[in-house]
Amino acid sequence: MDDDLEKLPQRAAEKYAENRRFLSKLKKRPPKGLDQLMQELHTAEFERTDCLECGNCCRTTGPLFTQGDIGRIAAHLRMKPGAFAERYLRVDEDGDQVLQQVPCPFLGEDNFCHIYEVRPRACREYPHTDRRKFHQIGSLTLKNTAICPAAFRIVEEMKKRLP
Repeated sequence: MDDDLEKLPQRAAEKYAENRRFLSKLKKRPPKGLDQLMQELHTAEFERTDCLECGNCCRTTGPLFTQGDIGRIAAHLRMKPGAFAERYLRVDEDGDQVLQQVPCPFLGEDNFCHIYEVRPRACREYPHTDRRKFHQIGSLTLKNTAICPAAFRIVEEMKKRLP
C-alpha cells in the first residue's frame, strides 16, 4: 500500500486530463444505471481496500464540519460546541468550518479515528464514490483520485465499463 500511495499523486496527474474529460462527459450525459454501477464498483473496491492501511485522506485533507457534526463531536468529547470549534476548527475562504490543520488531530498512529463513531458526515461519506447522482460530483471525484487509491481505482474501472 505504501508504494501505491507514494505513486498515487503522479498517477492521478498523468490521468488528470483523461479523467476530467470522462467525468465531464458523465455530467453532461449520465448513462442509465450510473448510480447502481457506482454502488457496485464502490462495494467491490471496499471489499478489497482497508482504509486503515492508508489513512491518506485524514493525513492530507480536512472535512467540512456541519453544525450537527460540531454538536455531536463536542458532546462526545464532553466539550461545548464553541470550545470544540475554537480548539479544532477555522472558517475557510468559502465560509465553511474546517480543521485548523492537517493531519486530522483525531487520527491515531495506527490510522484509527478517535472519534470514528461520531465522525463528520464528510468523513463517513468519503470518497463519495457511492453517492447518488454521482455524475454531479465530477470535480470532487477528480480531486479525490489524487488522495484516495480506492477512488482512483474506481474511476479506472468506470472507464473500462462505460462507453
